Amino acid sequence: MPLSLAHLAALVALAAPPVRPPETRRGDVVDDYFGTRIADPYRWLEDDRSPETEAWVAAQNRVSRAFLDAVPGREAIGARLTRLWDHERFTAPVKRGGRYFFSRNSGLQNQPVLHVAGGLAAEPRVLVDPNALSADGTVALASSSPSEDGKLVAYALSDGGSDWLTWRVKRADTGEDLADTLSWSKFSRASWLRDGTGFFYERYDAPAEGAALTAVNKEHQVWFHRVGTPQGEDRLVYRRPDRPDWGFGAEVTEDGKLLVVSASLGTNPETAVFVADLGRPGWKPEPLLDRMDARYDLVGNDGDVLYFLTTSGAPRRRLVAIRRDRPAPEAWRTIIPESKGRDVLEDVTLVGGRFVATWMRDARSAVEIFSKEGKRLHTVALPSLGTVSQLSGRADDPEAFFAFTGFTQPTTILRLDSASGKTSPFRSPRVDFDPRRFTTDQVFFRSKDGTRVPMFLVHRVGLPRDGRNPTLLRGYGGFDISVVPYFSPTTVAWLEMGGVLAVPNLRGGGEYGEAWHDAGRLLNKQNVFDDCIAAAEWLVRNRYTSPARLAVNGGSNGGLLVGAVMTQRPELFGAAVPEVGVLDMLRFHRFTIGWAWKSDYGSSETKEGFEALRRYSPLHNLRPGTRYPATLVLTADHDDRVVPAHSHKFTAALQAAQGGEAPVLARIETRAGHGAGKPTAKLIAERTDVFAFLVSVLGMALPQDLGGPPAADPARGAR
Repeated sequence: MPLSLAHLAALVALAAPPVRPPETRRGDVVDDYFGTRIADPYRWLEDDRSPETEAWVAAQNRVSRAFLDAVPGREAIGARLTRLWDHERFTAPVKRGGRYFFSRNSGLQNQPVLHVAGGLAAEPRVLVDPNALSADGTVALASSSPSEDGKLVAYALSDGGSDWLTWRVKRADTGEDLADTLSWSKFSRASWLRDGTGFFYERYDAPAEGAALTAVNKEHQVWFHRVGTPQGEDRLVYRRPDRPDWGFGAEVTEDGKLLVVSASLGTNPETAVFVADLGRPGWKPEPLLDRMDARYDLVGNDGDVLYFLTTSGAPRRRLVAIRRDRPAPEAWRTIIPESKGRDVLEDVTLVGGRFVATWMRDARSAVEIFSKEGKRLHTVALPSLGTVSQLSGRADDPEAFFAFTGFTQPTTILRLDSASGKTSPFRSPRVDFDPRRFTTDQVFFRSKDGTRVPMFLVHRVGLPRDGRNPTLLRGYGGFDISVVPYFSPTTVAWLEMGGVLAVPNLRGGGEYGEAWHDAGRLLNKQNVFDDCIAAAEWLVRNRYTSPARLAVNGGSNGGLLVGAVMTQRPELFGAAVPEVGVLDMLRFHRFTIGWAWKSDYGSSETKEGFEALRRYSPLHNLRPGTRYPATLVLTADHDDRVVPAHSHKFTAALQAAQGGEAPVLARIETRAGHGAGKPTAKLIAERTDVFAFLVSVLGMALPQDLGGPPAADPARGAR
């Protein structure tokens, strides 16, 4: 009788020979940090375009491919992921001039396509299809903005996953591209003059030849582009050479009268606000709120009264009205006060003369509608526990749209009538799975210092609590970013494979406002790692899993999280998957936009910062001879956010330090970046490899037919 797929997976995990990583040359670079000498033997891997680095990347990928391709069931995993991904996906429409603009992916298109429709019931037309712009699907539509009358659309393309944007302009009626082409834009959107003659955008000076993916990005600038003219004739609106670390965002108010420029220092949450009267020549932004003492997000305006969502005097945010001629705090009028509990006022949109407020309550969304005087009018009913995003509407139109999603709730676009508070579906995708088979729970656990931390648990109904479930612990914990329920085909596939998904809301995020963020950054960063470790221990203690079947995963700052917890507690995890991670904490500030992260990390440029970073920097806390968990490091050659050198150096050092038999592999994607704009085909291939890796190293038993109930686990026996 032939062995089942479940038995094969278990046997491969036990019998697979040790993986021999490629040899990596050690250099002799040593840095002196305030009298402490730190070796950096793999410094040469920072030159990602050198022939030696390229050869190293190719060798790493060869070893990884041989391992991953040999995993039984890998093709079945890929096939199931493909079926799950093959569903329509939409963004919430933006309404301008009676036209509705939204993106749609028919299912397996590499990139979503921008559509326009003349009405809600009208047949949409394709406006921008980035899939036609590259054979491999690596040119992505990164941003789009229609003019006020809906006749023109400014849209930005990114190539190969880079953060660099190229802006173009298209006619909405004919689909004709105009000659306008704007280069060297980054971290930008387009905001139109009300008459549609041009738009504001942000850019940097052009980098040196060959340095576009690694050179430090400083001196962000606001420019105005008049449609039909070359970029060389664009008008510089705001630049602060005395503040090279400031980044800007420019927005024209809906009435077209004011330009509001928001300034931030790196990734600090605090902002400053400058305002220009567009009815006066010169368009000179003047200070309105320039102390950079709190966060100020523009919501809208009534003439010279501007509405801001702010943390000033409200760590969990409030909505205030500020007169241009009386900007002092004592003259502000509070419209929606800060919550008296732990809720965070996450977002406010002015729709139909009312404020639509999205609250975060224990990391899930609630929506309420208020009058302009601050009276609560309606509570909006939501489909389930989940997340509201992309809320778009206009101050003079009661119609709005938003996206709603949950771990097992495919992203649905809802239409909101702000006058009644009622919603109706605009687009509801059909996905090839049965959500009734799964459940989402929220639990709370205590961290090392006693702090109460929430965690979402997603798994199949009737899950046995016998300590043997393969569990994926996924976290982030930084930059005031909240980790909330959202739908992904990969989540469904993992659940169908018999896995548990655990998502803790670690300190450093924004789930409970400023205090929660501050408790997980700078000298408090260790709290984030303690929270994650406590989550892992809770899962083991409560018999959801065991260390041998527990994997930890995260990307970017979440990659740092993975690197830190696996080096601090290697025995607690059976697998680790750091993705595009910040892993060299002594040199992160030396590349592209890395310097901006000092707000959360501090910097090795100060003695205090160096000592704090050295204590948890994953690269510098690897100990030779230690038995580290099986590790798959993911990065990409066009990542100009977290440059691949982080992952390269960590991979080399971990392979050299590994004292056990668990494999240490690197998967280095080509023609891809930090994650945004990654083609569907690459996403599916990447997740297929990650799950194949976990199947192998965690000894998972796959169901015979993915999509059906999980197979019996040989370690458990029949049940």
